[in-house]
Amino acid sequence: MDNDTAALLARHSEALDLFSARVHAVGPDQWDAPTPCAEWSVRDLVNHLTAEQLWVPELVTRGADPEAVGDAYDGDVLGADPVAAWDAAAAGAREAFVAEGATARTVVLSYGETPAVAYCAQMTADAVVHAWDLSRAIGVPDRLPARLVDFALAEVTPYADDLAGTGLFAPPVEPPPGDSAQSRLLAVLGRRG
Repeated sequence: MDNDTAALLARHSEALDLFSARVHAVGPDQWDAPTPCAEWSVRDLVNHLTAEQLWVPELVTRGADPEAVGDAYDGDVLGADPVAAWDAAAAGAREAFVAEGATARTVVLSYGETPAVAYCAQMTADAVVHAWDLSRAIGVPDRLPARLVDFALAEVTPYADDLAGTGLFAPPVEPPPGDSAQSRLLAVLGRRG
C-alpha cells in the first residue's frame, strides 16, 4: 500500500470516528431535532450516513452494482437502536475499505465505474461534513479537526459547482470575512458556519 492510500484510509477512519462520536452524543430526546440539512431530522441524517456505510461492503467487497443492491438500503435502516445500527454499518465500511486489495478495485456507482480510492475519498468528505451538521443539530462543539477539514475541502472543491445541480446540496454561499478552511468547506456546500 502506498503512502497516499494509507493516508486516505487514515482520514476515512478518523472521519468515521468523528461521526461516531456525534452519534453517541445524541440525547434520547434529540432524534427528531432539525439539522442544517433541509427537511432532515437527526434521525434522518444518521439514517442517511448509516445507509451509505451499508453500501460499502456491497460495492467494494462483493462487487455489486446499484441495480443488484436495488432498494435494500432505502427507508429506515436504523431500527430500534440507531446507535448500534450506525456502529455496525461503520464497522462494515471500515473493514471493507481496509481489506487486502480493496483500494485497488473499481466500484460501480450510480454514475458509473469509479476507483475505490475515489469512492473512499467521497465517503470520507461526506462523513466530515455531516459530522458538522450533526454537531449543530445536537448542540455539541462543531469545530472539525483541521486535517479532516483540509482533506474534505480538497476533495469537494473540484466538483463543488456540480453538487448544487444534483438537488442534494444547497447552492454555495459566500464564506464570511476572514474565513477559515472550515467555513470555506461549509460555504462551498451551501452551509453557513
